[in-house]
This record gives sequence, C-alpha cells and structure tokens, in this order.
Amino acid sequence: MDLKQIAKDTSKTVISYLTYQALQTVLAQLRETDPPLALWLHQFSSREKIQNGEAYLQALFQERQAIAFRILTVREYLATEICDFLPEMVRTGIQQANLQQRTEQLERMTQLDVAVPSSHPDHQSGSEEPEVND
Repeated sequence: MDLKQIAKDTSKTVISYLTYQALQTVLAQLRETDPPLALWLHQFSSREKIQNGEAYLQALFQERQAIAFRILTVREYLATEICDFLPEMVRTGIQQANLQQRTEQLERMTQLDVAVPSSHPDHQSGSEEPEVND
C-alpha cells in the first residue's frame, strides 16, 4: 500500500470536486446576474468533463478567461474555508459509516441464524430418544 500515492490521488479528487463546487457557485451567481452567460457556462460544462478539474479549467481558459479566473477564486476560497476541519470530518465520517456497515451486517447475520433451522438431532422435535435406566 503506497500511502503517498493514495494521498496524491485523494488530493486530486478533492481538488476536482472543489472545482465542481466552485462551478456550481458561479453558475448560481450568474443565473441571478447574467442569465445568458449562465446558460453558456452550463452548455460549456455539458461538453467539457468537469471530473478532471484542471483539464476543465484549461479548456475554460481558452473560451472565457474571466469566468475561469472567477472559478479559480471561488475554488481557492472553498479550499481555505474547509481544509482545516476536513481531515477530522473525513475520519469521523468513515468511523461512523464503518460502524453503521458493521451493525447492519451483524443484524443480517443474526437474522440468518434465527431463520436457519437447527441441524442438531437432539434439538429436532419429534425425535426424542427414550431414556435408558440402568
């Protein structure tokens, strides 16, 4: 397990997600202030893949530099605001999710045990053996 590579991959995913969130924020702002530009950005985002935030931004810089800079600014603001408490939230979230998964699995396993009839002969009804007295 290469923890450094996992951290790099996770960081890249978080950055792309923050790019997506910044796009959503800018789109919401533009819907209020400049609906035609909001429509253009929505259509552009439908063509370009936002899953790779950096590639998306490069393509956006080619089309509308001002909007690309605006998304960069919002993305940086979001990162600044969430990065301090994100690690603890991720740890806590994973612990809670794992506990929930384990609890649900234990419940499923317990329900299966109750539903399966016993295969021990001395627990089967109607098959009692007579007691032998010496």
